[in-house]
Amino acid sequence: MRIPYSILVAVLLCLQAAQAADAVDGATHDNWQHYGGTQMAWRYSALDQVNTANVARLKPEWIFQTGEYTDALQTTPIVVDGVLYLSTNNSQVFALDAATGDLRWHYEYPPLDLASGANYVLFGAINRGVAVADGKVFLGTHDNYMVALDAKSGQELWKVNIDNAKQCGCAPRGAPLVVNDIVIIGGTGGDGAHRGYLTAFNIHTGRLAWRWYTVPAEGEKGNETWKGDSWKYGGGANWMTGSYDPELNLVYWGTGNAASDFYAGDRVIDPTQVERDVNLYTASIVALDATTGKLKWHYQEIPNDVWDFDSAYEVILFDRVIDGKARKLLVHMNKSGMTFVLDRVTGEYINAYLANEVVTFITGIGENGKLLGRHEPIPGQPTDICPSGFLGGKSWNQMAYSPVSGLLYAPMIEVCMTVTAMRQEPQPGAFFAGGGGNIFLPKDREYYAHLDAIDPVSGKVKWRYPYPTILLASVLATAGDLVFSGKPDGDFFALDATTGKELWRYQTGAGNRGSAITYAVNGRQYIATATGWGSIIGPMAASLFPEEGKNWRSGSTLIVFALPEDRP
Repeated sequence: MRIPYSILVAVLLCLQAAQAADAVDGATHDNWQHYGGTQMAWRYSALDQVNTANVARLKPEWIFQTGEYTDALQTTPIVVDGVLYLSTNNSQVFALDAATGDLRWHYEYPPLDLASGANYVLFGAINRGVAVADGKVFLGTHDNYMVALDAKSGQELWKVNIDNAKQCGCAPRGAPLVVNDIVIIGGTGGDGAHRGYLTAFNIHTGRLAWRWYTVPAEGEKGNETWKGDSWKYGGGANWMTGSYDPELNLVYWGTGNAASDFYAGDRVIDPTQVERDVNLYTASIVALDATTGKLKWHYQEIPNDVWDFDSAYEVILFDRVIDGKARKLLVHMNKSGMTFVLDRVTGEYINAYLANEVVTFITGIGENGKLLGRHEPIPGQPTDICPSGFLGGKSWNQMAYSPVSGLLYAPMIEVCMTVTAMRQEPQPGAFFAGGGGNIFLPKDREYYAHLDAIDPVSGKVKWRYPYPTILLASVLATAGDLVFSGKPDGDFFALDATTGKELWRYQTGAGNRGSAITYAVNGRQYIATATGWGSIIGPMAASLFPEEGKNWRSGSTLIVFALPEDRP
């Protein structure tokens, strides 16, 4: 049989693209060992026991209540060898049998004392996960310590102070990232009068391995991009979790906005020159040598960020054939909904696109990612801007990437803000926004959120799942051709990853603000989701929808699903 040349070429190109996508293994299997599933941050599992044909049969298998009912459970559980590790906002850690939910051990930590201010941090206690490696569980605490626990017993092995929480108002929010023999942690966002940094500790001893500041000190490269001594309070904190490429030995992290957020008069040298490299290394993607913490390259996404559009979110690493050449890439969506595709070896710009429908802070993206037609807050005058810097065009909740479809699955938000910029004197550890405002809904829309399937390189949307209010939960993708996420009304749902059609939902009883994962024990696949509405953003979002929002309930519960034992 002869195969037409055109068909043969098409098949070879498809195989080439698939091989390029599989050159890095960002998929999880039985374990969910990292915040993003693997160090590539795909939030994708190769498990396919639960699939489009049987997902409608999913039932709750077990439920675990943490006891912290007044706040959202924003964590991502970690599963290693049949044990599930769950952290809470108050720095508690529970080790549970991943198949039954039975408690193995419980690590209790002193609660945050907001009344006395003894261990005050901006925005209170928030924790989004632990890291597990080398028989240890690594926890960033609400009062700015890094703790290592014995994974089998929960016994504290070592504890080191990251920084003076009361002085800087900072503490970890995102989960730590373990790379070889070090554990790396960031801190709270750029809304405080301090400068951000990443800190790496030796996993065996807790000794400091390195620290890298996002805002360079006097005499360091990049400090010349700051006006006067504004660098001392420059913000740029790394408040989410990074990624790692073991072949390159590079860690990738997004950095937060410059401080103060909305008023730039004291930190920008020349406001007419804001096209590139302003207030380094805020609102950027940075690649650091994992061993030394030295900066390899940077790409600033939002020069002079005056909208609170942090670039601190997840960095997804993937490979793709572009113009006939296999490329090591990363894709990163910041809070504005702007999405950047870079060569992760060199930091070379590949493409950028806007993922939101309602955008007024710029008129577009130009050559090499330049922001066109900037619409900035005017000091002393209320200014309407879309999307909102408070909620974002996408919140911190993570996207998923599937190597099978080659698509991103992103939870988007269409909400605007009115902000008034004003000059503010920095006070160490204090809120340093340089203004404030409120949020509002854009007019004449049928929906204000949507979960999109997006080509990560071109930005083309394959399908869209619209939602009438808000989506503030992370996304999970699986080899069963499924996409999972949650809604503020408590619905946890599954979509067909190919079409976007809803296939299943379950009412969890509390709003969804955290993350879902999947894992397997003894050949059986489980889907787990953290539930509970709350935090500062939860009530803010609910205020936009008074009728629906009154039913968005708080809580702190892990619900684990599986197919019935008699599955086909």
